[in-house]
Amino acid sequence: MSLKAFHIAFISLSSLLAFGFGLWSFLDSSARGNTLYSGLGVFSLVAGAGLILYGIRFLRKLKDVSFL
Repeated sequence: MSLKAFHIAFISLSSLLAFGFGLWSFLDSSARGNTLYSGLGVFSLVAGAGLILYGIRFLRKLKDVSFL
C-alpha cells in the first residue's frame, strides 16, 4: 500500500470517526441536558468537514501520483 493510499484511507476513517463522535455527542447532550457535549459535537462536525476538505485538496494536489 502506498503512502497516498494509506493517507486517503486514514483521512476517510478519521472523518467518519469525527462525524460519529459528533452525532453521539448531540444525542448524549439531549439525553443528559449537558451543553458541553453540544459544544464537542459542533467541534467534531466542523473537524470532520475540515478533514473532508483536506482530503479533497490532497487528492487534487497528488492527482498525477499513482496509488501503487
